[in-house]
Amino acid sequence: MYRKEEQPLPPPEKFELPFEGKLSPNNCWVIMAELIPWDDFEEEYAKLFSAEKGAPAKLFRMALGTLIIKEKLGTSDRETIEQIRENPYLQYFIGLNCYQQEPPLESSMLVHFRKRIDGELINKINKKIVKREIDKSDKEVKKKDCLQEKGEKIKNKGKLILDATCAPADIKYPTDLGILNQARIETKRIIDNLYKPLRVKLRKKLRTSRKIARKEYLKVAKKRKVSYQERRKAIGKQLKYLKKNLGNIEDLIQAGASLENLSKRQKNCLETIKKVYEQQQSMWENKTQSVPQRIVSLTQPHIRPIVRGKAGKPIEFGAKLSVSCVDNYVFLDKISWENFNESCHLKEQVEKYKETFGYYPESVHVDKIYRTRENRN
Repeated sequence: MYRKEEQPLPPPEKFELPFEGKLSPNNCWVIMAELIPWDDFEEEYAKLFSAEKGAPAKLFRMALGTLIIKEKLGTSDRETIEQIRENPYLQYFIGLNCYQQEPPLESSMLVHFRKRIDGELINKINKKIVKREIDKSDKEVKKKDCLQEKGEKIKNKGKLILDATCAPADIKYPTDLGILNQARIETKRIIDNLYKPLRVKLRKKLRTSRKIARKEYLKVAKKRKVSYQERRKAIGKQLKYLKKNLGNIEDLIQAGASLENLSKRQKNCLETIKKVYEQQQSMWENKTQSVPQRIVSLTQPHIRPIVRGKAGKPIEFGAKLSVSCVDNYVFLDKISWENFNESCHLKEQVEKYKETFGYYPESVHVDKIYRTRENRN
């Protein structure tokens, strides 16, 4: 259930503190709170909830404000709530009327906030802030602009800068041998969980060759320099051990074991491991190092390798971003875990510029990859 507070929030100088003093209007959190159009998106956020059923939900300002604080400070969910509890400026930023020593919400609420406030809504808020600030500056310019006095419309104005980058994910640098070894260890744990309820029935535990497989992995992983033949041989052995473990899991299921004995994480991990085995087996047989939608992390299977060609970091692992910059304001135009060619979105980004500001840019500044024949025409 969603309930909007009718009482307006006080200005920063009237924010009640347990000690003498007032909030400074020059504080960064107070300034940021004035920039964000909280009320404009309150109604859109309220549509996610029922008007009558359920406990009262947290307001949009508290939800978005808490997420902004977390990203701005770079803290965990629990540490974010602790920072809000201790700092009156942060409490004002999320919409509280006065300082309180008790935490305004539980750290687990941030999980729900992230689900409800998606990237599309964040982009709308960003565009609203930029549009409002640019309109303020345009009003001052229009007073001095002779063309506006004559009623003529501007067709081209401003400078549009386009570029793409990668936001690296926090994962261990992946290798084919390493991910196969990790998959083998996870399947070993899954086999142990499935075997427990069948211990009396089967009596004899299935062999997984875990000690031998680990020795074979460490024999190559500990070497500083590994030849192509040694690495390929080691990957082939790990593929055999992983195939054996997956076969054992199927045998246990046929013997009466249930996947319900596994945790949700293990179920998802098992599906990921099956895809990893298919991809690695295909690359090993075809002697290639690439495959469509290649998985490089068992815990985050959505992450893909992004080839950038930069010196020192030719490949990065994370989400690829296509952004545009106008008067030092940055817009996120596209984000994807899959690699894409940024030059294909130039026309779309120029049209978004016109949709936002009402006119086309006077000039577009891009890298060479954008300068295709179609885009130049």
